[in-house]
Amino acid sequence: MKVSRKFSVAVQFILDEIVPPIIRDSKWFMYLPMKFVLKDGANDFMTFKNTVFAMDKKKFGSLYERTAHVQELQGETDLNKECTDAILKTITSKKVLEVGCGRGYLAGRMNGAGLKVTACDIVITKALKNRYPAVEFISGNIESLPFEDNSFDTVVTTHTLEHVQNLAKAVEELRRVAKKQLIIVVPRQRPYKYTFSLHTQFFPYKWSLQNGFGYRKDAKIQKLGDWFYVENI
Repeated sequence: MKVSRKFSVAVQFILDEIVPPIIRDSKWFMYLPMKFVLKDGANDFMTFKNTVFAMDKKKFGSLYERTAHVQELQGETDLNKECTDAILKTITSKKVLEVGCGRGYLAGRMNGAGLKVTACDIVITKALKNRYPAVEFISGNIESLPFEDNSFDTVVTTHTLEHVQNLAKAVEELRRVAKKQLIIVVPRQRPYKYTFSLHTQFFPYKWSLQNGFGYRKDAKIQKLGDWFYVENI
């Protein structure tokens, strides 16, 4: 079963905005729907927030490998059309890095638009490389990117920062390797203990982004279903 980003945002809205917090944060309320949707991945998701910050990088990566089949419920991408179109319209330079490339959808779209794309993620499979042979895929963690300073004109990361263990370090790394432009997409989501995603960071408001990323006077922030953030370096 594949779930569109539009549908998942609608379900998230009902759970986070309509269901009372005392019920929404209850294990007994969330376990059955999570078991139904996530099946054998439910326990990993139910215990995630109790254990994530104690995990080393190896265990963190292994968790994502083990739950990859759950991440694929959203299909080819977590991005909605509005954010995808905005990214392609906003990029001003040819040399682009995508951090947290997932299943390669955006990297392929950017390459198809004539951009020179490098893409990285914790896990890079042979199948992914074969599917997008014109994209250079490199294994790497967002908190310690394997690139020199100012290596790319534009750095893009979508639906990735909400997963990191150290948000400040991740944002610092993105800015370090970006020469001109940083583009970020994150979900507008309230913090709850039990979520249908392995999220550690939550950005329900504009000021949540400014708090997490550090205030930048010239940063452009839009609601496009999810948050769309652009920063000139």
